[in-house]
Amino acid sequence: MVKWRGRRQSNNVEDRRGRASAAGLPAAGLILPLLRMVMNRFGLSSIAILVVGFFALQSIGVDPFALLAPQTQQAAQAPSAQSDQEFAFASTMLAETEDVWGKIFAEAGQRYAPPNMVVFTGRVTSACGGATSAAGPFYCPADKKMYLDTQFFDELAQRFGAPGDFGGAYVIAHEVGHHIQTITGISAQVRQRQAAAGQAEQNALQVRMELQADCYAGIWAHEADRTANILEEGDIEEGLQAAAAIGDDTLQRNAGRRVIPETFTHGTSEQRKRWFLKGYRTCSVEACDTFAASRL
Repeated sequence: MVKWRGRRQSNNVEDRRGRASAAGLPAAGLILPLLRMVMNRFGLSSIAILVVGFFALQSIGVDPFALLAPQTQQAAQAPSAQSDQEFAFASTMLAETEDVWGKIFAEAGQRYAPPNMVVFTGRVTSACGGATSAAGPFYCPADKKMYLDTQFFDELAQRFGAPGDFGGAYVIAHEVGHHIQTITGISAQVRQRQAAAGQAEQNALQVRMELQADCYAGIWAHEADRTANILEEGDIEEGLQAAAAIGDDTLQRNAGRRVIPETFTHGTSEQRKRWFLKGYRTCSVEACDTFAASRL
């Protein structure tokens, strides 16, 4: 078990758990009736208006998908005691990443600007668009925020067979790895290369992005344990089990589908474990250069 209780929690956390999706939002109350009026008056031509309205809602922070939900699902609910504990755990793990990466950047003569973490339930709207909990945790480079429904921790244990709290810590550290890629310019360079590439090459580049984030997560685990002694025996094995559980080949196989390497976007279970361990064992940012690696 990760030794996290009693430690500092990050201030860079936005709590959106149980937030009402659309009820009580003035902008939604104004825009939706207007869209309905246009639809009634102009019939099929309203499709274009609705598309514009979709992006208008997103631009003001309203989740368009949530507006389609039944009203009873839009009411805010108080977080449960378990949710509060998971929130505290996630906030503490984010603080640990801030300490580690702040030190690494400082040693390189740079200042680390940490990401914000949005903790939500059900649905969320980011600068990258709307998403549901089913999509899993993600990082949005457009707003430099990571998004997490803490129920994913339970899903790791129950659906993916990866119990233990270090699996959740690994996921958070992985998403922070994407933030490191964004603020160091790696993400922009990869997106530029993907824009000029075919689908297979786009996927291959994305795999290298994800494996580098796994390697960065390994660096964090090493440094967090060395400086703060947060790990206990078996924690690294839990992280490796989580990494293996969400490898592309394992996910496709468990879904009853044929394993198709050309469609991979995150890497195989073996690759994800290996690059996490590489970061953990070397504790070197340079060693995590997946883009220069001849073998993933």
